[in-house]
Amino acid sequence: MPEIPSNKIWERLLLISGNSSFELAERISKVLDKPLAKATIKRFSDGEVWVEINENVRGREVFVIQSTCPPVNDNLMELLIILDALRRASASKITAVVPYYGYARQDRKSAPRTPISAKLVANLLTVAGADRVVTMDLHAGQIQGFFDIPVDNLYASPVLLRYIRENYGGDLTIVSPDAGGVERARAFAKRLGCHLAIIDKRRPSPNESEIMHVVGEIGNVAIIVDDMVDTAGTLTRAADALMKNGAKEVAAAVTHPVLSGNAIEKLKNSPIKEVIVTDTIPLKEEARRLEKITVLSVSELLAEAIKRIFYETSVSSLFGE
Repeated sequence: MPEIPSNKIWERLLLISGNSSFELAERISKVLDKPLAKATIKRFSDGEVWVEINENVRGREVFVIQSTCPPVNDNLMELLIILDALRRASASKITAVVPYYGYARQDRKSAPRTPISAKLVANLLTVAGADRVVTMDLHAGQIQGFFDIPVDNLYASPVLLRYIRENYGGDLTIVSPDAGGVERARAFAKRLGCHLAIIDKRRPSPNESEIMHVVGEIGNVAIIVDDMVDTAGTLTRAADALMKNGAKEVAAAVTHPVLSGNAIEKLKNSPIKEVIVTDTIPLKEEARRLEKITVLSVSELLAEAIKRIFYETSVSSLFGE
């Protein structure tokens, strides 16, 4: 837990939360012993967002905490309007703390005449007034290069690794559900000193199910690690493949619980014993009722990052365990 300063400089810091991350913002506020600023955020009858900051922000350094999670467009627009309100109120510096960065998967042209929406969102945040962005486990690290302002991409791995060490042991294998996640899985396996395996997905032809091959040695317990779980299709199919390849128990550790569509039903019916997630995205009520989902908080990690940014000290030590 970060050490809480007590001086007049610290009083210049202001925390503001949007509606998407209010629970996480309250936890960060508690860790820093810094109350959230009073703000009014509401919708007009036609759906337009209206924001009013009910405290003086002139000359203060403001941290706006808002994940752009579903409903993505509503939460993104709310964040942009908060940033604009702060800029026009003469805040000295504005940091957008975006634990989950929506549109991150649209980070390249996947086909002709398609957008790079992750870059568009970066432009919007900058034009709206953000001087800096803090985020967590970006889907693609190169998104940091889409910004012309500083970006701190933190990792939830210290929180996830601590839980895995305390609750799992023995013949353990860390599994990447696809080739793109190998670097993340390798880092987990190295820190835990255990086996590494990779799921190789093949689609024999359009509209046919994926065939999954497991590459690597599978121990009695397999833990799939990924940056997010969205529809849970990849996660549950990977779990099935691991069970067929000798795993006695399968768990998953992912940072962002997007859980769209019928993801909850898929997880409920899957062989996955436990899905470990963080509170970068608030869980839907249906997900809260699913006993196999365990939520860990990244509030202390984000609070420490906020304190270090405010005092202009190193944040790099938070980038790993």
